[in-house]
Amino acid sequence: MFGCVVVGVGVAGQVRIRDLLTPLEASAAEIFSLKGFVSRRMLEKKQGVHQIPLEEALSHSDVQAVFVCTENGSHEEYVRQFLEAGKHVCVEYPMALSYNAAADLMDQAQQKGLILHEEHIELFAPAYKQLKKDIAGKQLEEGSLHFTGGPLKSGAGFPSFSGIARITWLVDLFGELRVKAAATDEEPEKKRSKMTVLLLTKDQKPLTWTEERAEGLSRGKRIHLRFSSCTVTELPTGVREPVGLFMQDTVLFGMKLQGTVPPEQLQAERSRILHCSKLAEEIRRLCQDTTA
Repeated sequence: MFGCVVVGVGVAGQVRIRDLLTPLEASAAEIFSLKGFVSRRMLEKKQGVHQIPLEEALSHSDVQAVFVCTENGSHEEYVRQFLEAGKHVCVEYPMALSYNAAADLMDQAQQKGLILHEEHIELFAPAYKQLKKDIAGKQLEEGSLHFTGGPLKSGAGFPSFSGIARITWLVDLFGELRVKAAATDEEPEKKRSKMTVLLLTKDQKPLTWTEERAEGLSRGKRIHLRFSSCTVTELPTGVREPVGLFMQDTVLFGMKLQGTVPPEQLQAERSRILHCSKLAEEIRRLCQDTTA
């Protein structure tokens, strides 16, 4: 068993607590024993679980793992603290708001023999899984991914980092990418922002990623993928699964702790995460150069 704590009790933290209290039977999620939750605020019990001080979570030997579910801007600090304390870490994306920090944290975990797992539940979504199946083996000619949502909260980070799930989608579908151009358009008085990025595949096929946020803008994704044999303009429905997205992620984290995930899969995941972080860094640089 791995004693664990949840840091941050927003929506994601509450789901983590629920899943840890009722893990999927006969799965690696059963290896966790929830010892408490950590929050900067003094709170009542959550789902029957007691709050414990951060110092206690860091120092107690019966806590071997942590689930970091705080705002983006604090991820790096918490990850670093728990790694230094010798704890395994599962953190929501992005683990850090810069490529150098992400690479440093991964190196730190590797040197200490610890698991540092960055959650990417978007890859478990039924629509995404079905899309990946539907386009397998098809030759891309050009494509676009347009994400919309409400304004970002303070501390969310630059849009290329707060929206790194979209980069992850494109890299997972089409392999390593290169940034050709990137720009932002902001209207602070309207709480509106739009980032447009032109990416190229290894075969020099263009992919346009648009991240648009504004007050009252509904959350959604629109795709347009043109292949040599067909064009896909809508996300498939996918088959709804009985196991929730966060539970699937908890199972994967547990499997890593058990040592049952193949080394080549771990290395591929590490390479993908660092590649996406590097793309996010390059996008930020280009956008800031454009607006300077």
